[in-house]
Amino acid sequence: MAVSVPNMADALWQRAGAAIRRALAWWGAGLAAWLPARLRTTLCGQARLQLQLQGDVLRVLAVQAGPARLLAELPLPLPPMDDPLRRVLRQDVADWPRWLLLPASLGLRRPLLLPAAARERLREVLAFEIERQTPFAAEEVLYDGRLLGTRDDGQLQVELVVLPLRQFQAASAGLGGLIDRLAGVDLLDAQGQLLGVNVLTPARRYRARNRDWLWSLGLAALAVLALLAGLQQVVDNRRAAAAALQAQMTARAAQARQVAEQRQRLLDAVEGGAWLRAQRNGRPSAVEVMDALAQRLPDGTFLEKLAIDGDQLTLIGLSNQAAALVGKLEGAPQWRAPALSGALQQDPRTRMDRFTLVAQLRSAPATEAGDGR
Repeated sequence: MAVSVPNMADALWQRAGAAIRRALAWWGAGLAAWLPARLRTTLCGQARLQLQLQGDVLRVLAVQAGPARLLAELPLPLPPMDDPLRRVLRQDVADWPRWLLLPASLGLRRPLLLPAAARERLREVLAFEIERQTPFAAEEVLYDGRLLGTRDDGQLQVELVVLPLRQFQAASAGLGGLIDRLAGVDLLDAQGQLLGVNVLTPARRYRARNRDWLWSLGLAALAVLALLAGLQQVVDNRRAAAAALQAQMTARAAQARQVAEQRQRLLDAVEGGAWLRAQRNGRPSAVEVMDALAQRLPDGTFLEKLAIDGDQLTLIGLSNQAAALVGKLEGAPQWRAPALSGALQQDPRTRMDRFTLVAQLRSAPATEAGDGR
């Protein structure tokens, strides 16, 4: 059968135009992906497919920066195929997120007051309110919440939206394979306005795979290779300089360690000598303490033990004037704060009182410390 040249030319032009449109759409989607989500939604609109059930017909509408446009009407139930929408929609449009719209009469809506701290984890907080506000258990429903406003006292005005699983399964029974490709389920109020919720759990929300990830991966790898090739020459030029600098730093580090070790040894010797002199000159000698005790202890007092432990002087002995020993030892330049430790005990053999006396040694006078140095 002969084919006219004009018809063949028109077919080629149509194919070329479709390829150009797909290329421009891919390029525009790639550029838009670099924008923040809020700015991307403002500039490009949030493209999505809305699925509405009307009797035995599924209406497919497209929403993108404007009013919804009817794309197709499919009879229900849909055939059991993987994705029936790809047979009636363009590939780029079929990849848009798909939202099922159900009437709000199928669910329950409850207004709540929540503290301001619940704003960041609103869905988790509402999970605890389902059994209190509805006759269903949490695992028997799909739910979400929407923020209505904030009161003057900081509390949040929230509406809990609950869709029983039985109602959802009954309404979506004829969708076939589409039920597993829904990105969200929203409800329509009596005026036909969306509530702006997504009662699907995050685990059940379908996310379309990026079909251009191989191109993106290839371009990223090419960019990395080009960058490495551009930097290779700089790296080679700097390696020799880095090696020479490393050798110099190693030699200087060894010298610096030797100097530091010698300095540390010198500091240790000086500080050790100063500490020994301070310990020697900082308190009276044992001879001075014994001489002062010999002058101040009264007759009839015998020492069994004299101990110097750090700054503490300890005397243990027998005396017939044990109660007066504290007064006789006060005022000595070698010690301070003499006091009896424990009760006096009479020795049955000598009829004298056994005592234990403690005092704190004083620091040596500055003149004596200077003489000791």
